[in-house]
Parts: sequence; structure tokens; C-alpha cells
Amino acid sequence: MRDESALARSSALIVGVGGLGCPAALALAAAGVGRIGLADHDAVTLDNLARQILHRTEDIGRLKVDSGADSIFRLSAETAVDKIPQKLTRENAARIIAPYDVIVDGSDNLAAKLALNDACAAAGRPWVMGGVLRFFGQILTILPGRSACLRCLVGEEGEDVRGLDCGDAGVFGAVAGFVGMAQAADALRVLRGLAPAWSNRLMTVDLWKNTVGSVDVARDPDCPACALADRGQTKIPVRRGALV
Repeated sequence: MRDESALARSSALIVGVGGLGCPAALALAAAGVGRIGLADHDAVTLDNLARQILHRTEDIGRLKVDSGADSIFRLSAETAVDKIPQKLTRENAARIIAPYDVIVDGSDNLAAKLALNDACAAAGRPWVMGGVLRFFGQILTILPGRSACLRCLVGEEGEDVRGLDCGDAGVFGAVAGFVGMAQAADALRVLRGLAPAWSNRLMTVDLWKNTVGSVDVARDPDCPACALADRGQTKIPVRRGALV
């Protein structure tokens, strides 16, 4: 039996049970996180299987939250899984994230990420943003009220940005696995009260060129999301001196 450690009593929400969410969910369950939420409204399709490692051929047509919950149970029967078969939107984001200690972003578009950013800022929830496209990936961990957020990075104009998505450009499955596992690692550090590796630094990886780098991200003093966050505090405490 798994002992009742702080990690076993913690919870994490995976938003998007796809290329990023699948490896992140497996890593969190294997590490002993006691409760994992899976939020996704989509069903499994054949083209998902190249990178979405929670799902199998026999799961085609099933909801991703159902398939994902079954895979987590096979790995760790003691992990409680909440199935949330909904698309995260600006209207429901606050309600969906409310029960969880840390949020891992596996969404595939900027509008969803910004909705998640603003909801987490208002609620004081730490979250780990991730993105992948072709051979490229990135991570930024946000501690509301303490670190730069996604709006600090993309600005207000980010609302209107429309670029290629995974369906248009494709994703190399290994990139999704790399980024999803790294997101889980930072989420685990947050849950343990340690410094996240990618707070105030955007991690970038290019597996075509085999390079990993980072870009410093500063808080925007005029950021409206950070203004909301400054009124509250991050739910999970980070040990003194831990932030970059």
C-alpha cells in the first residue's frame, strides 16, 4: 500500500488528454499523486495513437477521458481519477480547475491557454503551460502572484493570434513525450514545495536540431492577469529562496 505522504494527498488536473497530457498523466500517477483530473471532450482517433500514449487501438471512438482513466488504473490502481468530458473555456475554466492543487496544460490552442492562464491567476493556482508543433516544444511554469504569466509573454494581442495547430502542421511524437514528461516534473516540484525549473524562463526544445534552450520571461507591470493574481496567493507554497 502507498503511504499517505503529502504527494499522495495532492491533486493535479490535466487539461487535454492528448500528446502532452498523456505522458504527463502517466508520470504523475507513477510518482504517487493521489488524485488526477482528466479534462477533454474529444474521442480517440487513429491518428492520435502516434503520440497519445494513454490510448490504444481498441480505444478508437471512446472518450479520451475514459481511455485515459483506464490506462492510469492499470498503472496505479490507488490513484483516483476524475473524468471531466468537457472542453475548457473561459466560462467554465474557474469551476474545472477549482478542486486541484496544480494544473498541467495539454491544450492545443492559444485561446484555451489564455483562458486557463486567467482562471489560474484569479484562483491562485500554479500551472505548467506546454506547447508542441512539428519538432519544437516549449514549457513555462506560472506561479500566480510570484512569476511571469502567459499574458506577460504574449501580451494582450495574443487573444487574436491564429497560427498553425497540430492538425495543420503535425507533431513528432517524441517531442510531445519529452515536453509532457518535463511538464510533469515541474508540476511535481510545485507539489513538493520546490522551485519549478521553468518559472520566469521559457524552456524551448527542438528535436530536429537536438537543441534545448531557455528565454527569460519578466513580469509585465501592466499585465491584467497578474493584477488579479497579486490580490491572492499561490495555493501551493514554494520554499523560501526557491524562485529564480
